[in-house]
Amino acid sequence: MDFFLYSKVGQMLLAVIALLAVVAVLLGGARLADRYAGRSRTFLVGAAFAGPAFLLLGVGLVYPAIRTTVMSFMDRRSEEFVGLANYQWVFSDPASLQGFVNTFWWVILVPLVSTAVGLVYAILVDGSRFEKVAKSLLFMPMAISFVGAGIIWKFVYEYRGAAQEQIGLLNAIIVGLGFEPVRFLQDSPLNTFFLIVVMIWIQAGFAMVLLSAAIKAIPGDIVEAARLDGVNPWQMFSRITLPSVRPTLVVVLTTIIIATLKIFDIPRTMTGARFDTQVLANSMYDQSFTFGNNGIGSALAVMIFVLVIPVVVFNIRQMIRNREVRGA
Repeated sequence: MDFFLYSKVGQMLLAVIALLAVVAVLLGGARLADRYAGRSRTFLVGAAFAGPAFLLLGVGLVYPAIRTTVMSFMDRRSEEFVGLANYQWVFSDPASLQGFVNTFWWVILVPLVSTAVGLVYAILVDGSRFEKVAKSLLFMPMAISFVGAGIIWKFVYEYRGAAQEQIGLLNAIIVGLGFEPVRFLQDSPLNTFFLIVVMIWIQAGFAMVLLSAAIKAIPGDIVEAARLDGVNPWQMFSRITLPSVRPTLVVVLTTIIIATLKIFDIPRTMTGARFDTQVLANSMYDQSFTFGNNGIGSALAVMIFVLVIPVVVFNIRQMIRNREVRGA
């Protein structure tokens, strides 16, 4: 039995059985709903198709969130209640505070710079002869995982002693120009900003794609009317383009902010979160799995969740407001 559960064939069979069970539930619910009419039928159809989704959401998201919150008030082994002791540690430990400071810089710089680069790039290449090729070049880093990007840029930033041959691209150029090599990943606090560059490199393509689509959706008659009125390029950008793509800007900014709040792979891959490059998500991982402290790890997870909530609420409010504007 154990072999069946842990073998690849057994896991595949269990996955197939689970899929068939979900399909059977959906078909059974739909068939049952066909026997009713009116509101009863609508309710049963909704329950049949949304029920499994809500069940999986509860098992995979709601229950773990509640469980993590409870564990954040308990000791390292989740055996005794310790009240707010874990949160007191989170807001008093120097390493934890360093994680908050670094995460702040990540959340401020990555969304703003990525969105700005994506917007400017989308405007510059819009309608140009090599638009598709230019967009592909900026979007290409999105196809690379954060770990892969971290490894690539780790070689770019690689540092060796002044007496050794430099294998890092940037330091090879610097030494070739007659200067001393730079410790890009070792010297704080600039190393955090060099890590941030990697995230900007990845997210700029995402911002460009969405904003480019929004720019192309601007009605042509508005653009033509503005040109007939004699507006200059800056007025076209500030009075026509920017207000028209504002809803998309909000979506891009909030999406990148949420992704940045959870950043883990890049610091972990490039510095191991050493040299004062710690961030909240990596600190949560260290406390939970490296040091075996479930209480503090859960408290850090709750803090990340709390920081994400205002961004999500703002995004939802903006979506509702934009829908009301379109409906009016």
